[in-house]
Amino acid sequence: MSDNLYAYGVVENEELEFDVDGVAGATSAYTVSHGPLAAVVTDIDTMDPELSDENARAHDDVLQTVLLDDGGRTVVPMQFGSVFKNGRALKNVLRGGRRAFTKALREIDGYFEFGVKLVADEDASVDADAIRADAVERFTTASVNEAENDRFSDRLVMNRSYLVDRDERIAFDEAVDAVTDDYGDVLTVQYTGPWPPYNFVDIEIGAQGNQR
Repeated sequence: MSDNLYAYGVVENEELEFDVDGVAGATSAYTVSHGPLAAVVTDIDTMDPELSDENARAHDDVLQTVLLDDGGRTVVPMQFGSVFKNGRALKNVLRGGRRAFTKALREIDGYFEFGVKLVADEDASVDADAIRADAVERFTTASVNEAENDRFSDRLVMNRSYLVDRDERIAFDEAVDAVTDDYGDVLTVQYTGPWPPYNFVDIEIGAQGNQR
């Protein structure tokens, strides 16, 4: 059996174990701890997992489970493909990144990330600038931070991520519902989450992942 560990994210030190469909066919996730931190991992047979739709979805699903399971918890997400040769290599990263991880956990404690895309219907005539300005104003009121993502299609009126206080989730849901009600005849609202704050954590650890 391989000792390789695929890491999804970092939480405050807590012993976790749950059944979940993980990357590369894993079926059980658990934590590896060092000091005040713990990394959520699954076992994996390769150091270079394929970035397939299935694996990307599994990566997100494990993080979402950690985020919401048993009352929920704060998690600093790792990027896809963070694989460690063994527990020692992973603990080295937890030790070396202790200050950064602890700071990030403190800063994002109690927050979710949501993604919102506004996609104009085909052949619909829309004032994209006006709709985007109205939507952004409503979403900003119900969130604490935002990040603009690529508008990779001419039909993509808006593509943003929002950092939302857990206690304000209903208010943000209502803002999305209001935009849907007002513009649903000319565009589609794609609303995803809650996710760990991918776009609001600035820790680069991916290059350290493939350590031996």
